[in-house]
Amino acid sequence: MTDVVLPCRNEAAALPGLLSRMPAGYRPIVVDNGSTDGSAAVARAYGAEVISVTEPGYGAAVHAGVLAAGPDDGVVCVMDADGSFDPAQLPRLADPVRRGVAQLGTGRRRPVAAGVWPLHARVANAVLARRLRRTTGLDVHDIGPIRAVRRDDLLALGLRDRRFGYPLELLIEAGRAGWRVVEMDVDYHPRAAGTRSKVTGTVLGTVRAVRDMSAVLAR
Repeated sequence: MTDVVLPCRNEAAALPGLLSRMPAGYRPIVVDNGSTDGSAAVARAYGAEVISVTEPGYGAAVHAGVLAAGPDDGVVCVMDADGSFDPAQLPRLADPVRRGVAQLGTGRRRPVAAGVWPLHARVANAVLARRLRRTTGLDVHDIGPIRAVRRDDLLALGLRDRRFGYPLELLIEAGRAGWRVVEMDVDYHPRAAGTRSKVTGTVLGTVRAVRDMSAVLAR
């Protein structure tokens, strides 16, 4: 069994479709990070394990979910809970890690339709990815919100960021540790109706994410 950590804040509208498409052998852990729309109850109704985290921030939610993940096959996946990714593609990222071909499998978003990835967010991502390539030498092009890694390896990195800088810190530390990192294309869909991105949904959200990630790069 492979655990899938789903950081969640007000994603009740997306969870039914997302959880019902989880592939066999993948167990969802929904990490409720202050939702006010009943996300936790919806997740439980669809059979997911639910944990609550009071500390705000994407990194805080992911870290709590990783701690809650079981040992099983040792691989844990992380994916946004907004319906923008197809869980059927998780094995694409997890299998290379499971086979020992890579220590981290990360997704490169490929929008399936125009307007899925707003220009301001795409530009910010490209700038950060270019700085990351120069800093670490990793051949990655997306600060991906979908990934697979062995739980023990991830915890051993000792990541500290608990906000939007968490995914970038992971890639930086993976590069410093000499990890084999593979980046694979994943479909990027429109968010489920009734949900709103905390990052790409507004210019302000993107600015906050870039601020957090820039602070990580400056360490």
